[in-house]
Amino acid sequence: MREAFNVNEKDVLTTGEVAKICNVASRTVSKWFDSGQLQGYRIPGSKDRRIPVSNLLAFMKKHNIPMDGLMSGAPRVLIVDTDPAVAETLRKVLAEQTRYDVRVACGAFAAGAECEKFRPHVMLLDVHMPEAESGAFCAFVRGNEELQFTKIIGMSSRLTEGQIAQLAGKGYDSVLRKPFTVRQVVDSIEHAHAVVA
Repeated sequence: MREAFNVNEKDVLTTGEVAKICNVASRTVSKWFDSGQLQGYRIPGSKDRRIPVSNLLAFMKKHNIPMDGLMSGAPRVLIVDTDPAVAETLRKVLAEQTRYDVRVACGAFAAGAECEKFRPHVMLLDVHMPEAESGAFCAFVRGNEELQFTKIIGMSSRLTEGQIAQLAGKGYDSVLRKPFTVRQVVDSIEHAHAVVA
């Protein structure tokens, strides 16, 4: 599990720590710093940057970045399924049985909007959305630097082993076969989040 950063224990963070909190790449944090968007300072005689926690909090509020990476460390999970009943059932079960922060999107457009705001650690994506949607959406996530740590778990009820193998080349990190148990979903999310952390 990713460890949460307790603001009472640290006053200043490295770019790597800020990257984990905001779920972005370290170089993205460096760009924010170098452009003056995120205030901090350099260690004298070094290129290392340091960001005071108070400056990070103000930056996160201004840019609507979820605070849970700083406060709780709970994995953010986005469920994307064109069947609202399936998505809502899965969300309800995960909300009741885990400490995950879970949101739902019923289609690629809504999922793209959620990704911008929510920055999920793990996405459960219905691989049977229209190919134009699921393929384009995977490409969008994989091409977005802000989402490079997001893990995509495909959900399918009718794929062969060969088709599942092909999904890895399309941006999926793993695939869950329907019907699946809550334990299988949780194990998949935990494994994917451990890889992220």
